[in-house]
Amino acid sequence: MKALRSLCLLLIIFFSDCSAKKITTNIPRDDGFVRGADIGWLQQMEATGYRFYGDNGAEQDCFKILKDHGINTIRLRTFVNPSDAKIGGHCSKDETVAMAVRAKSWNMRVLIDFHYSDSWADPGKQRKPAAWVGDDFTQLLKDVYDYTYDVMSALKKAGVTPEWVQVGNEIPGGMIYPEGQTSNWPQLAQLINKGYDAIKAVSPASKVILHLDQGNNNARFTTWFDNAKANNVNYDVIGLSYYPYWLTGHPDYTLSIDDLGNNLTDLVSRYGKEVMVVEVGGEDTQPQNTYDMLVAVQQKVKAVPGGKGLGVIYWEPEGARSWSGYALSAWGDDGRPTKAMDAFLVK
Repeated sequence: MKALRSLCLLLIIFFSDCSAKKITTNIPRDDGFVRGADIGWLQQMEATGYRFYGDNGAEQDCFKILKDHGINTIRLRTFVNPSDAKIGGHCSKDETVAMAVRAKSWNMRVLIDFHYSDSWADPGKQRKPAAWVGDDFTQLLKDVYDYTYDVMSALKKAGVTPEWVQVGNEIPGGMIYPEGQTSNWPQLAQLINKGYDAIKAVSPASKVILHLDQGNNNARFTTWFDNAKANNVNYDVIGLSYYPYWLTGHPDYTLSIDDLGNNLTDLVSRYGKEVMVVEVGGEDTQPQNTYDMLVAVQQKVKAVPGGKGLGVIYWEPEGARSWSGYALSAWGDDGRPTKAMDAFLVK
């Protein structure tokens, strides 16, 4: 009888160990690597009745689904005075703060992305907020500082300390046109530094990111950051976007992934800053390809010398095409994440 009890105890230990391994195998270790999602659309999606489902088909909070797929960081954009437009609106200060609080409740890290516009700011458009139109440059500097300080203060009051904050979104040509275009680097530098100063005044520990698109394009980055250095621009991290589909018109990431890796390494060597891929995405109709691309991107970032590759953030993975019309989400028509999201579970 004693031998039988011993055998039963050994079997219980064995199967308990197997069960534990099964549960934890796909959960990334807490290695500090950013596995992120930009989910600025989430509030609107929920408000319009969109429902999210986990891999098992059960309706779940989108945050839980993301966390179950390894996501540990949330990126949130903020517009100055946005409209209530379904796709290009919302993301006001109050909405951004509410989302940041929600992210914190899920024990996720937070990145805030200041667009300095009333809607999308990107390489094709950097429209200044309507409330700032007509302000002279001195006032514009104050506008940037006051607005940035206000949003950061609201986050602090709500108990959120963003680990990273972007001054501008995809700004290869500058921001807040026309005063902040790269054709006038001294003015652009002053605008960026006002944002930097406001962030640090409220949250000294937050790291400031400057962000360009075409992360595989080394010449684009070195030209820009050489000018930033010459004009005494302050920042802590270089942010990159990487969308193979938009680079070549098709999703073959193998044509540019090595250039991305080489650019990351070169930027760290040249400027001594940390780097992060703050936007990435692939076609929702090709989840295996997007999965492979995401694994490759993470590998390139992890390979950056000195541990200066911080991580990778997917732009609007939950923004299903059926709701947004956006083709590069990582969500299917069934309301579930595609296989692409499993890439963030790879160690």
